Amino acid sequence: MLAAAGTVHAADPQVIRIGVTAGPYADILRYAGELAGKQGIQLKIIEFTDYTVPNAALAQDDLDINNFQHQPYLDNQVAQRGYDIVPIAKSIIVPIGLYSNKVKRIEEIRDGASTAIPNDPSNGARALQLFEKAGLIKLKPGAGIKATVADIAENPKHLKFNELDAAQLPRSLNDLDFSAVNLNYALNAGLDPNKALLLEDADSNWNLVFAVRAKNKDNPTLKKFVEIYRSPEVKQFVDNKFNGTILTTW
Repeated sequence: MLAAAGTVHAADPQVIRIGVTAGPYADILRYAGELAGKQGIQLKIIEFTDYTVPNAALAQDDLDINNFQHQPYLDNQVAQRGYDIVPIAKSIIVPIGLYSNKVKRIEEIRDGASTAIPNDPSNGARALQLFEKAGLIKLKPGAGIKATVADIAENPKHLKFNELDAAQLPRSLNDLDFSAVNLNYALNAGLDPNKALLLEDADSNWNLVFAVRAKNKDNPTLKKFVEIYRSPEVKQFVDNKFNGTILTTW
């Protein structure tokens, strides 16, 4: 089932198997894991390349907890797949951004430009909200976190939308005028968030969450690790390493 570092069987209650997508999420967890180790908690980090797998692994007890998704994505997964998974804390805001290899400013985007958004429902809606914030489109009233391209009410630049797997979006920049890209995939592809046409800011409602099986929502070891993660030391690490491009929620 696990499509990365292999299955970890953790009999010791002080060992936590945590799933994460590759990139900045994992970097932060590794640092938090060092701090946790000093308090008797061993963190086993399993990295994935596909957004759909960490929840499946958690539901099947291949993981104890995961930290890769925002609440709307989790809500969608629970609704579609019936997972008995719940959030227990907020972690970070990893801004989605608009990137381009062809233009440097939103104002330079031409009429009829080609663009792309993630093809999963929650991240697609998130990207469309950023397009709206950029003044490129207007969405139908009330579309909110369920917005799709069908909810675009106004498209004055006649943008041509493509819906692609999130991991493919950085590569799409060679073929499209610009694209929405999730930050973990942007960093893995060598894109500079500081050169994005537009990034989400601290007002974003799309913060990541720590998710567990419902029966473990009060597990003391998991709660202790989350407390360590949400510490001043980890906050400083995030601020220093990512220069403000990843935002903490504490």
